Amino acid sequence: MLFGSDPLSELSIPDGTTVEEHDLVTDGDVIIGGQSTVEFGVRGRSVIADERVRFGGHIEAEGDCRLDMWCDVADNVLVGEDAYIGERVHIGGELRVAGDVDIGDDVDIEDGFEANGWIVIRNPMPTIVFLFVYLSQLLRIGEDEAARDLVDEMLGEDRDHDPILVPRGASVSDDAWRVSTPATIGDDCRLHGNIRAESLEVGRDNVVFGSLRAREDVVVGKGTEIKGDVTTRNGDVRVGPGAKVWGDISANTVELHENATVDGKIRAREEMRMHTDEVLDRPDESAVAMAEMAEELESGTNSTDEGGDDAASEDRDEPVDEEGDTAEASD
Repeated sequence: MLFGSDPLSELSIPDGTTVEEHDLVTDGDVIIGGQSTVEFGVRGRSVIADERVRFGGHIEAEGDCRLDMWCDVADNVLVGEDAYIGERVHIGGELRVAGDVDIGDDVDIEDGFEANGWIVIRNPMPTIVFLFVYLSQLLRIGEDEAARDLVDEMLGEDRDHDPILVPRGASVSDDAWRVSTPATIGDDCRLHGNIRAESLEVGRDNVVFGSLRAREDVVVGKGTEIKGDVTTRNGDVRVGPGAKVWGDISANTVELHENATVDGKIRAREEMRMHTDEVLDRPDESAVAMAEMAEELESGTNSTDEGGDDAASEDRDEPVDEEGDTAEASD
């Protein structure tokens, strides 16, 4: 997470995120800005929603779940640790919490709730408000290290996965992901719906069942499939090696890798050119991991070969009699 800027200033989808049977599934946290709509159910580590967020399905949080005031969840909320439910939240199913519950006034839970820990009836401070007010004060006085410690405490110190970040006022559904901010999608994701954003960067080896549309630049990484059109109003489109676009591409300038495939038409208002470069600046973790594995295998093979040669040389040093038995040295 970058400091000195609003962490919810863009749509950020981390590596490995998938949409499975109308559920948005990730191994990390899910953080959603206020007045957003998420038509999917959500499954993740911890789920944090600012005020007036509407969920079209259920919530399953392995860790904590924090719903600020006026949030609306159409189905059940299942929480593996603690839950913080703001005032006037509506839950269309039941609330089950393995830990403690802080719950505000006028909360409507249609099928009741159950908690294994303490139940405290009060109005929890809105999570996003607390986090950003505190962060802004720390950054204002130059306490960057303290700000990082705060984020570690809020999101967990030993996270192996980046969170999903959904900006304020976003709309996420099977039909479309609509944001008025830049959007970044990681690697190895499988998403349904057209994606609309200020600018778009789609990582490596993704499958997007929809089109991409942005006002500014669009980048499609290595091995990614876009099952729709790629369009930008004022920017350029860059397509990486092995990528496939099943529809049309329209932009000011189109830069297409020589190993990429486009099934539709290419419309370039200025120019279209071929290239042989990688289009993403961030490191390819899969390629790095494969290189490390190959290096380990190679070093292991070399060690075995060296050991085999030594053993063979030792065997050759021992004299053998005509019957194949090792000769014994005489006095």
